[in-house]
Amino acid sequence: MNPSDLHGLLVLDKPPGITSRAAVTRAQGWFPRGTRLGHTGTLDPLATGVLVLAVGAATRLGEYVQRMAKTYHTTIHLGATSATDDAEGEIMPGPATRSPDRGAVEAAVQGFVGEFDQVPPAYSAAKTSGHRAYARARRGEEVTLAPRRVRVDAIRIEAYAYPLLELEVRCGKGTYIRSLARDIGDRLGCGGYVEALRRTGVGPFRAEEALSLDADTSTARGRLLPMALAVSELPRFTLDADAVERLRNGGMAQVDGVALDSKQEVAVFDRAGNFVLVATCDSEQPVLRPRKVLPS
Repeated sequence: MNPSDLHGLLVLDKPPGITSRAAVTRAQGWFPRGTRLGHTGTLDPLATGVLVLAVGAATRLGEYVQRMAKTYHTTIHLGATSATDDAEGEIMPGPATRSPDRGAVEAAVQGFVGEFDQVPPAYSAAKTSGHRAYARARRGEEVTLAPRRVRVDAIRIEAYAYPLLELEVRCGKGTYIRSLARDIGDRLGCGGYVEALRRTGVGPFRAEEALSLDADTSTARGRLLPMALAVSELPRFTLDADAVERLRNGGMAQVDGVALDSKQEVAVFDRAGNFVLVATCDSEQPVLRPRKVLPS
């Protein structure tokens, strides 16, 4: 089988103790030499769960998966802090305070639902002065990262018995659960860090359907999902063969009678239901222009 024959999305259940890049390297063995492969959103080595891989032409669609909402289950250890904001860093006792009661924890947790500015962990892939923050932190340099706007859609307390707080978190792109644990601990006045973390969902992709890295080649190839799932959150347009061909060749396609937002991206399908490309809208014309054309 040629690399050009394999395109799609593969949902891995990343085990603990390895980087996302290492998981991709191991998964590469399931596919012919030369097959393009990449992940669509990093998980920390400590974390487990959903890691969506893009295979072949699907590597061009990774940004759309990255934008999708995520669901995490995490255990936060209160009463202590960590240099890395998780259990892999040096653990230091937090301020000597009484253990917060359930009501205080509820109030603190719900205070992080919505949009707010969050400072990434010092040991993270965020860039500062042109370098990854974790690289500078490991050299002993002082790392100061600017806050970033993030969105948390919901937090549910699953269990609480001090010092352990178990949460389910639904959030948007770029939200650091390690930062959330740190900030909840700060708000409670006792400190906190992530003791365990599992990503259970990314958009339509669920941990229950994820593939173990111990799977064999035939199983892995058989679990490739359609590329169209990467754009399931984009508006969908179905066009006739002539319009599809014009877009494939770099032209424009009229979409009269449809309200468009300028520069909005849409997923274009042919009449047979095949996903063929991502286009952008030009509301002044109104037309679609090709942005990412996929193999036929």
